[in-house]
Order: sequence, then structure tokens, then C-alpha cells
Amino acid sequence: MKITVKLFATLRPYLGEGASGTPVSVEIPPGATIGQLAELLKLPPGEVKICFVNGKICDLNHVLADGDEVGIFPPIGGG
Repeated sequence: MKITVKLFATLRPYLGEGASGTPVSVEIPPGATIGQLAELLKLPPGEVKICFVNGKICDLNHVLADGDEVGIFPPIGGG
């Protein structure tokens, strides 16, 4: 099934050089979770902090559906 993924901040490079912050279509197996998507994209463990699916915050166990729009943020600090 196909979903749309947008990675933010320090995670952007994991979608490839051409992505540069734009959403990318990704093919995933049916029943895949956000955690499995993170593994598929080779995101570093612990770097996935906030996830949105279709504009709603979700955890790593959320099961994705065909056509979902996923946004993933790393931990963000400031001061």
C-alpha cells in the first residue's frame, strides 16, 4: 500500500537528497505500523519523537492505512 511521508528537521535526509522537506510516496506492506515505517526508512532508534497521521498525533504502534499522510519529528530542544 502507498502512504505519503514527510520527515522534519534532522530526519529529512533519510528520505534522500531530492526530498528536501517535501512529502514522498512510500510503499509499505499492509498492516505496517509507524514503528515499522521508521525501521524501513532506517531512522535512528530514539530519533522518532512525535508522529502525526492525517493531522492527528499517534504513537509508534499505530497501524497505517493506504493513502495515509504521515509526519515524523525528531526530539527538538531549545533554550
